[in-house]
Formats: sequence, C-alpha cells, structure tokens
Amino acid sequence: MEYKIIGQTVPLVEMKLSKGETVYTQSGGMAYQSQGISMKTNARGGIMKGLGRMFAGESMFMANYSADVDGAVVAFASTVPGSVVPVNLKDLPGGLIMQKGAFLCAESNVETSVAFTKRFSAGLFGGEGFILQKAQGNGMVFLEVDGDVIEKELAPGEVIKVDTGNVVAFDSRVSYEIETVKGLGNIFLGGEGLFLTKLTGPGKIILQTQNFNDFVGKIIPRLPAKGR
Repeated sequence: MEYKIIGQTVPLVEMKLSKGETVYTQSGGMAYQSQGISMKTNARGGIMKGLGRMFAGESMFMANYSADVDGAVVAFASTVPGSVVPVNLKDLPGGLIMQKGAFLCAESNVETSVAFTKRFSAGLFGGEGFILQKAQGNGMVFLEVDGDVIEKELAPGEVIKVDTGNVVAFDSRVSYEIETVKGLGNIFLGGEGLFLTKLTGPGKIILQTQNFNDFVGKIIPRLPAKGR
C-alpha cells in the first residue's frame, strides 16, 4: 500500500492498493475511489466489537475497501479542518490508544478495540468519555486531528498536562489519568475546563491545537434563534 496526504484545510489520505489489499474506515468515510475497488460493509470482528466501537464514538459497522486490480485508488477525507496523521504501528508494539473520533482509517491487519481507562474516575469525570480505543497490528492507521498536530516523545517519568479535548492519541506505554484544576478561583474564573489529562512517559503522544467541541460551543450561542 502506498499513500499520500492531500490538502491542507480539510485534508484526505489517498491510498494506492495492490491487488488483494484491503483498508477500512467508518461507514461514510470514503471520499472517492477508482475502478477496481470493491466494498464490503460489516461489523468487523463481530457484533460485540461493533457495539464497543459505538460506545467509543465510532460507527458500529465498518466499510472495507479491497483492490481487485493493482494500482486501484481509494481516499478517505477528514470531517473538519485539521490534519491527517499516519502512524505505523510496527513502531508501537504495544499499540496506540486513541480518543473517540480520532480514527479515520487503517490497513486490514490493524485491529481496533475498546480500551477502558485504568482508573474509573478518569473516564467518569474526564470530559472526553470513559471509553477510549486501542489500535494494534503491523500496519498503518490514520488519525483525524482537529487543527494542527503536535507530536512529542516523552522521556521516562516526563509529565505533560493537557486539556482533555486536545489529546488525540498516545502509545500504550504512556500512563493516563485525570486531574482536577486546583483552586476555586481557577475553577470558576479561569475560563478553562475543570479537568486536565496527565500523561506520563515514556512514550509517543499526539496532540491537537483545536478542540472542535469547544469551537462548536462558541458558535452555537451566535446562531440566530429559531423563528427570528
């Protein structure tokens, strides 16, 4: 499989497949395809895995695109202005933990599954949901990032605290927990969220400069009221 990222504002990943190669995405994620591509939609891994994806904010069913000829092309586009980030899971033997909504597409030898946070309080109060996703395998997975991407490699014991909506993904070696913002003045007057995600190395982390949910929250109050 060969790929290239096209576009800057709302980018996509275009893949050129050899005969027999398959990639998959959520239902409705395909932007365009050439002749020689066949599609099959299924729960990928069974109904239980499909339900797990639903809890993680993804589609229950996945669309699988297979090349019937060499050189067939299929492309998958991001849904909001931002970036598409390729991650080679061969470099991450333990897999990659992703926040809900970050998965765009992957090669067929990549499996995605539900990943529960190690501490119940992290998911219950963290603002981004109790359930995360884990991608494992020997292939490529492509992530959808809101805004620009920031990649860091944390040293052992190195800590970074991030607004929960700005975390995209991190490798399985990185520990993850939620901290409340300290100080009543900061909570009520600081203008930020109540929680921060604490990531502790070693390991790779991927962050995003835009929190699209926050962006939408700022737009909605400015929309005309119905009936005006």
